[in-house]
Amino acid sequence: MTKRLALVSTHPIQYHTPWYQALTKHPEIDLNVYFCHHATPKEQAAAGFGVPFEWDIPLLEGYPYHFLKNVAKEPSIAYFNGLDVPEIADLITQEHFDAVLVSGWTYKGAWQTFRACWRTRTPVMVRSDSHLHTQRSALKKMLKYPFYRWFLNRMDAGLAVGQWSRKYFEYYGLPQDRVFLVPHVVDQQRFLSEAAHLSSERDALRSAWSIPPEAVVYLFCGKLNDQKRPLDFVQAVGLAHQQNSNIMGLIVGDGSLRQSCEALAQAQDIPVKFTGFINQTALPRAYAASNMITLPSDGGETWGLVINEAMFSGLPALVSDQVGCSQDLIEIGQTGDIFPMGQVEQLATQMVRYAEDLSRLRVMGKHARDKVQSEYGIEQAVHGVLEALEWVAKR
Repeated sequence: MTKRLALVSTHPIQYHTPWYQALTKHPEIDLNVYFCHHATPKEQAAAGFGVPFEWDIPLLEGYPYHFLKNVAKEPSIAYFNGLDVPEIADLITQEHFDAVLVSGWTYKGAWQTFRACWRTRTPVMVRSDSHLHTQRSALKKMLKYPFYRWFLNRMDAGLAVGQWSRKYFEYYGLPQDRVFLVPHVVDQQRFLSEAAHLSSERDALRSAWSIPPEAVVYLFCGKLNDQKRPLDFVQAVGLAHQQNSNIMGLIVGDGSLRQSCEALAQAQDIPVKFTGFINQTALPRAYAASNMITLPSDGGETWGLVINEAMFSGLPALVSDQVGCSQDLIEIGQTGDIFPMGQVEQLATQMVRYAEDLSRLRVMGKHARDKVQSEYGIEQAVHGVLEALEWVAKR
């Protein structure tokens, strides 16, 4: 029997589009997506990307959607009251959905949705990638615990993106049988196709960024901000290059720390190339030009979807032990490796070790691609939603 599912999200997000499209195509799901806001290019820049832009891939095709009227005095995705959509309460009352799925809970629109579901006894599910490794003061943890335990237990199901987010739900008291794995996914077909198309063009792609053909390229791809720790990456490349002169860095992205990263690289003569912000359609070129991706982020990196993209592109990954996807996507020596967050010398040592055997890196890249295809693809994300829908229907 077809289930009518409403999905409430802050705004169109490039990673979510293929998931929405797959849910729409499934014969057992009648999906309606509700957005609280349409982020402007200026807001994208303020969110940490460093430059105003619009995504150059379609975000609103292949699924039914509706932009809710946002009555906030200052509409924004950046703060709780910036997404105020009282309209959602009437929609939930009138439409009689079989279930409502809410992405996160740190915005007013999510709580307006929760209250409407509780009032109408509409089953409500929440999806989150939060984990317990994000640094918080002991006082904040103590104050959060009773409140989070109360409201998460009122959810009919928790949709976890990986191991750490599953443990997060369970820590706050949601029973195991009400937690379902709905992994983070990307547009896997696009990255697989582009990787195959660009596989023979690595030298030409590198030439565009003045990277020698023989270089061993470690890639950093993301916002250049404190959470991502790009300065750790630059320092590690510098130390690794001292031991292996073929090692270089490629930084794709922009943000508040770009100037500091460039200054450090110039002052210490570290071979790192900066591309600036690259939009989605050009991103596969950076993956094709690289040997391994690196993500040195702190615990604020609740997942790290750039790792999914890179793995579908055939790259293994070096990630810090605070990155949310580390326990799910990284099989040490098989799909990548893990280093202690902030330990620049340890990261450099691992860079040197893997640079010594390029054939091993290629094999690891194949293993990485196989892993995300078999365990962290769109099919698995749709299956998790179906399992949750079946569960809440029984409840």
